[in-house]
Amino acid sequence: MSINAREFYRNGPAHRLEHASSFASIRRQFDFRSIEIGRWVTNVERDRAATLFHDALCDLMMILEGTETLISLRGSLALQYGSGGRPGVSAHYDPRQRSFALAKNAGPGSIAHEWFHAFDHYIAGKCFRALPVGMFASAAWLADASAIAHPLNQRLWQCFKAVLLQPEGDQPSELFKHSAAMDKQLGQLYYSRPEELCARAFEAFVQDANITNHFLVKGSKASPEAERGLYPQGEQRERINRRFGTYFSSLGEALRRETAPSA
Repeated sequence: MSINAREFYRNGPAHRLEHASSFASIRRQFDFRSIEIGRWVTNVERDRAATLFHDALCDLMMILEGTETLISLRGSLALQYGSGGRPGVSAHYDPRQRSFALAKNAGPGSIAHEWFHAFDHYIAGKCFRALPVGMFASAAWLADASAIAHPLNQRLWQCFKAVLLQPEGDQPSELFKHSAAMDKQLGQLYYSRPEELCARAFEAFVQDANITNHFLVKGSKASPEAERGLYPQGEQRERINRRFGTYFSSLGEALRRETAPSA
């Protein structure tokens, strides 16, 4: 089953003036390092996917109050559609290649989660010193890695704290407890990993925004995972959303100042 634009609900501003998109125009706009299309993707499937990707990435940029540079992580991120993924996995971020792969038959809502993995990996070297290759900033924060002092970093650490810990201290958050219980039930270590907790919390933040795009994110409110407490709920969700909102709006402002023409 291939991607069909009609399968995904969206309610947001027009980004393309009703013109069809292409992966070439996506690469030009956002300056991705590369975009690779799988050999088994037909031209029709490619064009439908490009339209969905384009709207999703533009919606994400607006939700984050960011820039194209943020979405492509300063041109360091590569995209793959119908190529480069893992068997049985609809979407995957590979830290070794700094690439985000989406399968041809991917389900809805994968982009926000995997983009945050890419961001979490990219920003780690800007927040902490001497990290192992492939480590995420969220995991480094929880491990008390050597921090780089900066106001933006402080705001990001507040996001991690809101996701991983109780507000009054250093005890695990409700989200972590639910996730650890699920891992114990399944005999694995996945849902309670800090990078997965933060990616799911980011999904919730994006889904709670005024723009709705089910190709970008879906499932943080009504899904089997949400029913099991694997997404933030209630007051914790509100607190996380405020923290992410403060961080990304501040980051976007800094990026715009950086690119603004000098007087």
